[in-house]
Amino acid sequence: MIQLSAAGKRYGHKLLFEGVDWLITNHDRVGLVGANGTGKSTLLKILAEMETLDYGALSTAKGISAGYLPQDGLALSGRSVFAECMSVFSKLRAMEQEMEDLTGRMSELDHASPDYSQVAERYQRIEHEFRARDGYAIEAQVGSVLMGLGFSKEDWQRQTEEFSGGWQMRIALAKLLLQKPNLLLLDEPTNHLDLEARNWLEEYLTSYPYTFILISHDRYFLDVTVNKIVEIWNKRIYFYPGNYEKYLAQKTQRREQLDAAYRNQRERIEQLEVFINRFRYQATKAKQVQSRIKELGKIERIELPEEEKTIHFSFPQPKASGRIVAEFDGVAKSYGEKEVFHGVNFMIERGDRIALVGVNGAGKSTLIKLLANEEDLTQGEYKLGHNVQADYFAQDQYKELDQDSRILDDLGRVSPQSRETELRSLLGCFLFSGDDVFKRIGVLSGGERNRYALLRMLLHPANFLLLDEPTNHLDMRAKDVLLEALSKYTGTVVFVSHDRYFIDNLATRVFEIGEGRVEVYPGNYEDYRWRKEGGAARLQENTQLAVASAPTNGNKPAGSDAVESKAKRLNPIKRKQMEERVRELEQEINRTETAITEHETSLQSFVSAEETARLTQALETHRAALKTSVTEWEKLAAALQD
Repeated sequence: MIQLSAAGKRYGHKLLFEGVDWLITNHDRVGLVGANGTGKSTLLKILAEMETLDYGALSTAKGISAGYLPQDGLALSGRSVFAECMSVFSKLRAMEQEMEDLTGRMSELDHASPDYSQVAERYQRIEHEFRARDGYAIEAQVGSVLMGLGFSKEDWQRQTEEFSGGWQMRIALAKLLLQKPNLLLLDEPTNHLDLEARNWLEEYLTSYPYTFILISHDRYFLDVTVNKIVEIWNKRIYFYPGNYEKYLAQKTQRREQLDAAYRNQRERIEQLEVFINRFRYQATKAKQVQSRIKELGKIERIELPEEEKTIHFSFPQPKASGRIVAEFDGVAKSYGEKEVFHGVNFMIERGDRIALVGVNGAGKSTLIKLLANEEDLTQGEYKLGHNVQADYFAQDQYKELDQDSRILDDLGRVSPQSRETELRSLLGCFLFSGDDVFKRIGVLSGGERNRYALLRMLLHPANFLLLDEPTNHLDMRAKDVLLEALSKYTGTVVFVSHDRYFIDNLATRVFEIGEGRVEVYPGNYEDYRWRKEGGAARLQENTQLAVASAPTNGNKPAGSDAVESKAKRLNPIKRKQMEERVRELEQEINRTETAITEHETSLQSFVSAEETARLTQALETHRAALKTSVTEWEKLAAALQD
């Protein structure tokens, strides 16, 4: 399909990669990873033939259509959203117009004339191709993709220039997905998507009929969409079968192998050098010395790349608040005639880590602003608890910073007890390295300033953090530092994030916002999805049915006499053992269900981070045990009835 041979690329004196040999085949699903600055985006542009190689060759088979989505920078105007998306089907629409013209001509011609036969034959050929290319469903396809990416039907007729940069990128993504190029190249496609749109895109890519290569800092997204990881590392590329989780395990093994090979090579080089230096001037050893000099010259030296150090920083902990941190009682919020919330009641307790989820426009940011007292309630009461100090991180938090201060100086004032090396390490993790630390805040981009504002907040946290999309503009390394800091944080957190991995590893409760209401779910996002998809209800229904229909002593199992006669064919001793096991399983199921309910209730009240982790682990163990017990019970019950 596409092949890179001995490919290399430079930017000035900096070598990004070299010696790249990569055959991209049909139906590859590739995640392209590597540290910042290694050339991931450049490699995508080369595959899209938007940039050229400095070394090697790129070979492309005939008929390859590449579609490339950059991280940002696209701007569309002059058409409605729907018309912009329909423009990708220009050939099909031209065919549709010709079919209409041919239909009109046929209505005017004599059916017995040769002209009619020619027109009818032309119409038949075009209509067959139009149907084969699913031309009758293009409007439905556009609607489906736009809905999946978060555009309401009211948005479809709005002009594209009315939308912000993030929504413009969604329109560009929609067009690419509708085009269905046989090589889809996506650079950070989830940057501008909320959770619901990401979930939809995951499902869409799972059934995508052609090859795609994507760059993403979202671990969960990579785990569920790709089947191969290609890493740019040490100026080479390495291939790992499987998803991102498997890649991490394989990468550790590969690094250990490289370290071992490096040590062995160094030992051999030292042995050769010692021998050469010792016997260089002895005539009797001249032949051996020359042999070793030749061997030394042929050795291709193994280079160990400079590894990004894992940052572990002890962020200061806040003063403890009271047990009740915040409480909403009958809260309503409206903007003019638009009602965002009505009749909202909930309580936030010390140590809660609450993820706010919901579609765009549901009111997640509004709820955080209400909790931060950035906006007034329309109705109801909001109570802050004893000794609660709230700190609010907005999506445009950078506006609060001193624009004239240099980054390192400003951070030093925030954390005077920290050494400069520690501050530089943290800044490097948040993508400020080298001379960047001496830049003035005012010259940074919006994303850079937001990253810095988040780091600044972590160095002096209050005991009630309200974070609106703190993971935006962060790579995986920075997200790991943020996740570690918040996991050890002893205060209370309410946050909005579109990163599944981040939410699953941080949240202890989920608040779903929609239709003016706030619904509270225990556990993380995975637990929330399980409940929303009916997992809890199905499990309860299955176990109730199982217990209700289970055979017991003194009672005939439900069914006809024929079924009963079949059951009697079992060995009496074996049958008795199976019936006893069924009764044991029924008791186990009841005990496990009770334990699950108790643990879910306990999780709603915070005691400590350690206790929350213990309860979460115990809850998962009980759910797994319940599933195993129900499965065994079903098999035994079926065997007793056969």
